[in-house]
Amino acid sequence: MSQVAPAPATSQPAVRERVFSGIQPSGASHLGNYLGAQVNYVKLQDEYEAIYGIVDLHALTTVHDGQQLRRLTHEMVLDLLAVGLDPKRCALIRQSDFPEHAELAWIFNTVVPVTWVERTPTYKEKREEGVENSLGLLDYPVLQAADIVIYKASRVPVGKDQAAHLELSREIVRAFNRRYGPIFPEPRPVFTDAPVVLGTDGARKMSKSAGNTIPIFAEPDEIRKIVMSMVTDPQRIKRTDPGRPEVCNVCQLHRHFGGDYLQIQDGERTARTGCVDTKQLLAERIIDLFRPMREKRQQLAADPDIVEQTLAEGAAKVRPILEATMDEVHAAVGIGSGSAMR
Repeated sequence: MSQVAPAPATSQPAVRERVFSGIQPSGASHLGNYLGAQVNYVKLQDEYEAIYGIVDLHALTTVHDGQQLRRLTHEMVLDLLAVGLDPKRCALIRQSDFPEHAELAWIFNTVVPVTWVERTPTYKEKREEGVENSLGLLDYPVLQAADIVIYKASRVPVGKDQAAHLELSREIVRAFNRRYGPIFPEPRPVFTDAPVVLGTDGARKMSKSAGNTIPIFAEPDEIRKIVMSMVTDPQRIKRTDPGRPEVCNVCQLHRHFGGDYLQIQDGERTARTGCVDTKQLLAERIIDLFRPMREKRQQLAADPDIVEQTLAEGAAKVRPILEATMDEVHAAVGIGSGSAMR
């Protein structure tokens, strides 16, 4: 009697973990944004179920003009599409399209001791930079936690130097879950190759609030002007003086623009090359790297509907997740219609 061959096993597609990250639309994308976050966003959209938020509610702590904030939000969507985010491979959303983010942050506020947010390193840094000391600035990390876990994202891309910031989100989740039950996963880091990029002053991290950025989509002549004004080694006075590449931010940035950075550093150390030479080379390499992205961005900007279409696609992907989460939260804390009791 003939044997019937067993049917071949069917493999189920692997379920990808969900990752969330937000970026503030508080100014033009700069080199620190790109090297520290955006280049990893592009990579992670093929490895995770990726949700990226334009966190315009957070930007209200520094941007106080409504028309400007709308423009900056629009521009940031174009920036992210130009560097390689694909709406078919990730969800790109605008935070303020979902008031549930703010609602969940308020609910979290009722379980978070004030001392937790007062000790946040970012809060201290922003105050030192002169950012207005508003309640929103203090409460920033609570809204940040809500941004992540409202989608039950289990992963957040961070550089290793930023891991402590994520720990507060984990503490908030633990505090909520202890009180109301295990609704949220504790988000874990996805450690990325995210360098700490110093700004043009060579002293502080590159940031819009510090005013020390290199905008990646600026015109070439503007990039050249900015790079040529960068602070290098303050002890190198004359062209023939040997330099200290370990303290020269221009030399350090060359690490990201070609494999010859050790030769460049040696040229500075031995005075074979001067600071002007090193700056000129860096400027041209930055311009060359972002030239195709700049051209793509110009093409995208010519379509008046592309930004809202992209955000609508993203919203359609994430809204069912968000609504299901908030139904659980409402039932647990006892607000809303009480449909869970019926």
